[in-house]
Amino acid sequence: MKQTIIITECPEKQGWKKNTELCMDVKTFLRSDARMKAGKCYQGVLKRHVRCEDFKYNEYMTFVETSNKTCTKRNPRIFEGEYITITRHSDGSYRPNLRPIHIGPGFCVDSYASSVGNELMWALEGLVEER
Repeated sequence: MKQTIIITECPEKQGWKKNTELCMDVKTFLRSDARMKAGKCYQGVLKRHVRCEDFKYNEYMTFVETSNKTCTKRNPRIFEGEYITITRHSDGSYRPNLRPIHIGPGFCVDSYASSVGNELMWALEGLVEER
């Protein structure tokens, strides 16, 4: 019987069932480190192997680390405010993005526009100081 478990970054969203495998040998195939480091999270595939040969029962697991290329963010957020976010593109340019506007009772256009302008000014001042 073979079981394959795919490990993701957000197990709490997947409805995982907790289990503890006792006294298991794990053979690792890592790309980033020679041996697994304590406390470090690895992304990959864990596979359980079971063999029954000559009345001997042998059980072990293998873990294969997957490539980290899928983990890199394409356009990382460098500023995240209440009204805007700013992302950096691969060519080094910056792009401001407005967050969704919730218009309801008591919404003031002047107050919203000045708040967006102030937040954009603070974000750009932070970027100019970075350089």
